[in-house]
Amino acid sequence: MKNVVPVLVVLAAIVGIWYAAVAPMNIRTALDQAERGGAVIEPEGGRTRLEVSVWRLMADNSEYISEGYALDRPRLPTPAQVGRELWKTTGEMALRGKAMSKRSLIYHATVTLKSTLWGFLLGTFLGIAGAVAITHSRVMDMSVMPWAIISQTIPIVALAPMIIVLSSQLGIEDRGVPKAIISAYLCYFPVLVGMVKGLRAPSASQLDLLRTYSASQWETFVKLRLPASVPYLFTSLKIGIASALVGAIVGELPTGAISGLGARILIGDQFGTPLAIWAALLAAAILAGILVTLLDLAQRITLKRMGLQA
Repeated sequence: MKNVVPVLVVLAAIVGIWYAAVAPMNIRTALDQAERGGAVIEPEGGRTRLEVSVWRLMADNSEYISEGYALDRPRLPTPAQVGRELWKTTGEMALRGKAMSKRSLIYHATVTLKSTLWGFLLGTFLGIAGAVAITHSRVMDMSVMPWAIISQTIPIVALAPMIIVLSSQLGIEDRGVPKAIISAYLCYFPVLVGMVKGLRAPSASQLDLLRTYSASQWETFVKLRLPASVPYLFTSLKIGIASALVGAIVGELPTGAISGLGARILIGDQFGTPLAIWAALLAAAILAGILVTLLDLAQRITLKRMGLQA
């Protein structure tokens, strides 16, 4: 309960702020619809209302504020509307035996998850390999680490189309490959930094003790540096898996993909269906939460077996 209560309080605050934001976000649309239905709105005319603040519109037309919470295509849907749309495209589809239908977010989540996991594995491998090299080589530390940091200053929305075009030029037809590369790009840096910090965690006295035992560099790595890096690694992996998911979603946007959570967001934007966009965003958040929770469980089990407190 000590862990659940703070989470529920934060969740309640987010939902409360969300509901409060719906009124000012949707008031213009609600007033436009009411005016088309014959209602008298102050001031008259949609163009005129564009020059008036939403707060003034709400004050002068308070009886129509509730209409903003029941729009079919709101600028900002309510949590209840998003929840119903999410259930309609996940749980309801699953109960009808259509979980893997192309209209189901479960199907699109599995498409995105596949690219996420491949990118996560690639990014983790590159991050760990780079961290080992940086820890044991001053040349690698001075040459690779600065470039790794600089690489993260490049916006992923600018880099993603370049990766996709390059993949196409190389004859790679599978759209999952560039998505996995983009995921790996976002994933490897947190793993690299965290693993470097972990491998350098042992103190000088601990390293000196192993030298007195004539331990080789490999033995020092396996028996001291690697175990010391495990807590840092899992922390980095949690950040990395979330970043990999973002990379997979971003990678779906410029490819013209029709499958995946990113594709659902893009299609929802093109066809003006905000509920579809928000449902896909919430599905992505839930998927990220599940992946991070699984890594947290793996961390607890691993640290417990190592005799460390999770």
